[in-house]
Amino acid sequence: MTSEPLVIWRLIDGKPGHMQQSLGLVRALQALVPCEVLDIDVTSTPIGMLDVVLRRFPGGFMKRRPHLVIGAGHATHFGLIAAKRVTSAFTVVLMKPSLPQFLFDLAIVPEHDDVPLGPRIITTKGVLNPMQAGAKLEGSVLVLLGGESKHAGWSNDTVLQQLDIIAASVKETSRLVIADSRRTPESLNRLLRESYGKRFQAWNSCPPGWLADTLAVTESVWVTEDSVSMVYEALTAGCCVGLLKLPAATEGRVMRGVQRLVSEGVVTRFDDWYSGQHALGKPPVFNEAQRVAALILRALRRGTV
Repeated sequence: MTSEPLVIWRLIDGKPGHMQQSLGLVRALQALVPCEVLDIDVTSTPIGMLDVVLRRFPGGFMKRRPHLVIGAGHATHFGLIAAKRVTSAFTVVLMKPSLPQFLFDLAIVPEHDDVPLGPRIITTKGVLNPMQAGAKLEGSVLVLLGGESKHAGWSNDTVLQQLDIIAASVKETSRLVIADSRRTPESLNRLLRESYGKRFQAWNSCPPGWLADTLAVTESVWVTEDSVSMVYEALTAGCCVGLLKLPAATEGRVMRGVQRLVSEGVVTRFDDWYSGQHALGKPPVFNEAQRVAALILRALRRGTV
């Protein structure tokens, strides 16, 4: 590496979750070194096995050869490998890859995926995200609701009972915001609009960047335990985090990751908070994207993994 900007190709597949992961890493790198970032949409510029075999990368992207190529999602795999073969850039895949690990320089994998450790693996607590902590508004509370999922059941009554208790604990009602998601049942949305009025924020009317801006200034966040990505986003934003219980939560790998956070005292379950056993404690400094960015830069400087 030289004193010139770090040239990064970010391969994107248009899926919001994947784009948030790579954006989180890119922003963390930008905070550490000067970067020049080029986004390449693999859905509009398809890259396949033939490109890998023929050592070619489509489009007019070669004007700025990359030092680093990042991709999240299976659709970016061939693009990462082709870019490596054509440019010799350092490649980073943000997931447990569906192709052999040796084809990538690094794989950034959530620890709940239980990937065997190796020289090409960095494990993280949850997936990376671009959230940032800001100055917190004292007494502010945000509730983030998921919905039916393979990780847990759903009960409107169970959620509403917990919401009523949390709302009663907020001293200034204007400092409570309840937000739903794409998975939240419409039947619950109607009840929330009736009960909480302007304090309810529907996902489909959020302005761009609303969640990141809100998390940055919110002191405490309650998240339904199915919404694992939002748990890690709230932690990254420096919020105190509580978990709203749901019926029939599974014991799968994702929920085991959440249980690990509970055991470590990083997040608090609703029942433990309500019974007075545990307050919503200030979380430790939690920025996995920043940690991973530093490790990648170290690997680039060494010229090896």
